[in-house]
Amino acid sequence: MDPTGALTPSPIIDAASLRARLGDPALRVVDARFTLADLKAGRLAYLAGHIPGAVYLDLEEDLSGPAVGPGGRHPLPEPEVFADTLARAGIGNDSLVVAYDDQSGEYAGRLWWLLRYVGHEQVQILDGGLSAWMAIGGELTAELPRAARAHFEPHLRPELLVQDHGEVERAARAGALVDSRAGPRYRGEVEPFDRRPGHIPGARLYEYGRSLGEGGLFRPVPDLAGRFNGLPPDPVVYCGSGVTATVNIVAMTLVGLSPRLYAGSYSDWVHADERPVALGPEHPDPEEPTA
Repeated sequence: MDPTGALTPSPIIDAASLRARLGDPALRVVDARFTLADLKAGRLAYLAGHIPGAVYLDLEEDLSGPAVGPGGRHPLPEPEVFADTLARAGIGNDSLVVAYDDQSGEYAGRLWWLLRYVGHEQVQILDGGLSAWMAIGGELTAELPRAARAHFEPHLRPELLVQDHGEVERAARAGALVDSRAGPRYRGEVEPFDRRPGHIPGARLYEYGRSLGEGGLFRPVPDLAGRFNGLPPDPVVYCGSGVTATVNIVAMTLVGLSPRLYAGSYSDWVHADERPVALGPEHPDPEEPTA
């Protein structure tokens, strides 16, 4: 239940259910498309065509703070700054928010997690993203909505966040630290973004893409429950910079776990040279094929 007393919805919504809700005055749809390879591509795609009524929020401009010093490549925005961003987008404390992207849900997931962190539970991500919307014949428009400024007051939920490096190390020792990146990055075979390859020692690999199935939809809850069966109830989850980890956090939430995000993630961990990293398949993904 959120601070307003409303029941907490499922983390995900299917395309048909979203289409049925269009026109609800409380609904706010957010286009969160983004790509690290071309920082303007998401906004340009939004301008070319988006779900009717959707506003656009940018990963680096709206869903992150300035990347200076420690804190990772996509540090969290200050709560008051983020609250103002939401208010300017027409999102208030009484809004029903649905976020979508056109990749694997990581950018929509980042917004979903941030809203929950500032105390707003009335948020879902579109399961399957824009592809699922198009698959049901969903309309796109280039018309820009006129979002009246709303009022948003943050109510932080610090239990969703991990920032202390000692807490990260304790989670690793307890078998509760989850690395969400692709296997080659976890093993240190490649590292396209961060200073040193590898993973946080003791971290267990659960590639975020394996939480999704056909069409980029989240796998059925029984499948996900089996996937995360070996984890404690409150795992600490990280990725490269606190974005793709949110896909695993959504999946874990669907099966009743209470995951916490190490927001700075690996890019924060390796900011200090004295922090150790590990190479190789220390704790491989339980669903990774074996030779």
